[in-house]
Amino acid sequence: MHAHPANSPIQQSLAPQAALHVRDLASTYAGPFSLSVESGECLVVRGPSGAGKSLLLRMISDLDESIGTVFLYGQERDTINAPDWRRQVIYQAAEPAWWESTAAEHFHPDQRDQVLALLPCLGLRENHLTLDIMRMSTGERQRMALIRSLAMQPRVLLLDEPTAALDADNTLAVEALLRQQLQTGLAIILVTHSDAQADRLGHRRMLLEGAKKS
Repeated sequence: MHAHPANSPIQQSLAPQAALHVRDLASTYAGPFSLSVESGECLVVRGPSGAGKSLLLRMISDLDESIGTVFLYGQERDTINAPDWRRQVIYQAAEPAWWESTAAEHFHPDQRDQVLALLPCLGLRENHLTLDIMRMSTGERQRMALIRSLAMQPRVLLLDEPTAALDADNTLAVEALLRQQLQTGLAIILVTHSDAQADRLGHRRMLLEGAKKS
């Protein structure tokens, strides 16, 4: 398995004081991966199917077993309990899971004002919160999942094809919101198959060249 930055004006310092620092992260199926992402930076991860892009994000978020080290602003992941880590380093799949019947049930009352402010940014209305999840389109669920992720106020957001089900206008709306979040200091790792999206959002690119050989 080999990974290297492409079209990169900034060298990866691999300094643990970065927003997110990953060193020799690997599983049975992929890796090792090493990377560093700064506050307010979007790192785009590209590569062929099976290269381990989704697995990389899941390992960083501690959803899949791995070896190696991960730091959040200099603090090693092993020193942070798993629920706290996953609130600060959020992984959002292309088709995120829902465990309640409506989106509203996934939000804490303290998040209401933030959620209501985010809805129109993504072309959603307040009544989407009380719709049965299964009555929403895939694209509506994808946009609502982004609101759910942002409402947690993560420090790092790991996005796996976040606009895969969206049309051009909604894709641009998602990108505009993500740019706003980057300006606040959020660090993002983005997996996308779109060259245009990579150009619009990415500060650097990382190319995964192939899966780990067994």
